[in-house]
Amino acid sequence: MIAFGPIPSRRLGQSLGINHIPPKSCSYDCVYCQVGPTLSTDLQRRPFYEPEAVVAAVRQKVQAVQAQGGRIDYLSFVPDGEPTLDINLGRMIDMLRPLNLKMAVITNGSLLWHAGVRAELAKADCVSLKVDAVSDDVWRRINRPAQSLSLNDILAGALAFAGDFKGELITETMLIEGINDAAPELRRTAQFLGKLRPARAYLAIPTRPPQESRAKAPGEEKLTEAWQIFSEYLPGKVEILTGYSAEPFTATGDVVQNLLDITCVHPMRESEVQALLRQAGVDPAVLQTLIAEDKIVRVLHEGQAFFVRKLPRTKSE
Repeated sequence: MIAFGPIPSRRLGQSLGINHIPPKSCSYDCVYCQVGPTLSTDLQRRPFYEPEAVVAAVRQKVQAVQAQGGRIDYLSFVPDGEPTLDINLGRMIDMLRPLNLKMAVITNGSLLWHAGVRAELAKADCVSLKVDAVSDDVWRRINRPAQSLSLNDILAGALAFAGDFKGELITETMLIEGINDAAPELRRTAQFLGKLRPARAYLAIPTRPPQESRAKAPGEEKLTEAWQIFSEYLPGKVEILTGYSAEPFTATGDVVQNLLDITCVHPMRESEVQALLRQAGVDPAVLQTLIAEDKIVRVLHEGQAFFVRKLPRTKSE
């Protein structure tokens, strides 16, 4: 599964996802990751899929969506890992330009110290940059990076990228209770983001099942405090992502395959799955079949039921 969606995104509208990295090669092992534990924590940029295969899959998916009158606001590189680990990222962006669709990359920013990575990201129309903490100890607790990474180098690279980038830069800070939600850390993060001058700075909380059950959202009082602190340095640019997009998921072609493709990367609420099946006229009993076949699992998070793709994921030693 390479192209999936479109997925309704509060940041990007109707976003057609591009999953160009298999689960789960990443430079981080974030406590809140919805994809699961990192299998290969490394910094080695390399090819994963043939760029031509990725582009062909995206083209086919775009045609299917457009044939059914669907809308695509962005092609989004949001794989089962860190997108900048793919040495062909910039090449794929260039190859997809003829589709005349805006492109976004959702990155943890860990390779922004690399000039080549900054040049490739600069080809995108929108870059969403994760900045969860700017203190080394907090960063290591929440993002659990590859040991050789330097936070100072990452932050310097982010500043260099933001200074040159001509597209839309947005940031996302995931707040986890008891890790990065203390006022002094929030202020340090907000001060740094102010230097980046993003178009929007999102404060997020885990709304889908995280890999670690201890990764919980702060309370409303803390969220309000975070918004106030961030707004001091980013007036009029701070938004809190505590809910879900009001737009529905869209079925294209084989709805069961759509469901499997989406839940591989993006856990879906039970109500979203039911709505998708109803839209396609598919009997909801298919869910029980998929569960029995060990293709999806139903999990509970914060009192809500979600469906997640069942994949073999064993954390590497």
